[in-house]
Amino acid sequence: MKVFGKTDIGVVRTMNQDYLFYSTEPVGVLPNLFIVADGMGGHKAGDYASRLAVENFVKYVREAKTDVPIRIVDDAVRYVNRLVLKEASENEDYAGMGTTFVAAFIKDDILFVANIGDSRLYLIDDELTQVTEDHSFVGAMLRAGEITKEEAARHPDKNIITRAIGAAKEPKVDFFEVDLEKGDRILLCSDGLTNMVSDEVIQDIFASCYIGDIADELIEEAKKNGGTDNISVIVIDPFDEEVAGC
Repeated sequence: MKVFGKTDIGVVRTMNQDYLFYSTEPVGVLPNLFIVADGMGGHKAGDYASRLAVENFVKYVREAKTDVPIRIVDDAVRYVNRLVLKEASENEDYAGMGTTFVAAFIKDDILFVANIGDSRLYLIDDELTQVTEDHSFVGAMLRAGEITKEEAARHPDKNIITRAIGAAKEPKVDFFEVDLEKGDRILLCSDGLTNMVSDEVIQDIFASCYIGDIADELIEEAKKNGGTDNISVIVIDPFDEEVAGC
């Protein structure tokens, strides 16, 4: 397995409110772990929310007593949701803070994914497939067939999130399982990438670049197109297959 992750402040923002974690080594009973979180709130709050959620999620997983991976992930999400809500209620600087959260691990060639918010996980083989669903106002409209994908990409309300860590007392998390095959690659990312770079260009970069170059290429493309938000990506090749460079 090869994994490369990178986060970038982008062109416009003065603070990076994204936070990522990745490990190909076991984290508690999980054989590996990959996380992207995109914080929301005031100047300090979004940065703090994403870091608080990710660091404490990892800590919870490492110390968990049960040996059921999906139960651990679900319990860990609920735990960090309580932490974010508590901090937001006790410190006015953090009032209203929250974070998106997409986490994944691979076991026995099966990809397990947990998602809340609009940070995404994609599977890339001969085509690019979004595994997660965006928990957003525009995402709901798109799934209902009320707007097209092209209309969603330029909709003025596309940043309105309907689910997030810290948004409700009981977080509603989506879980997905994907059977992996040789040639599959995986991308976790914040919307700072997907709002700036089309699916077609993302797929082209995956098809033409060595795995170690993809994260840099994606971030540079997002910045070239405006870089209006923080940009975070984790690129995974579960089967460690070599591809020529860009």
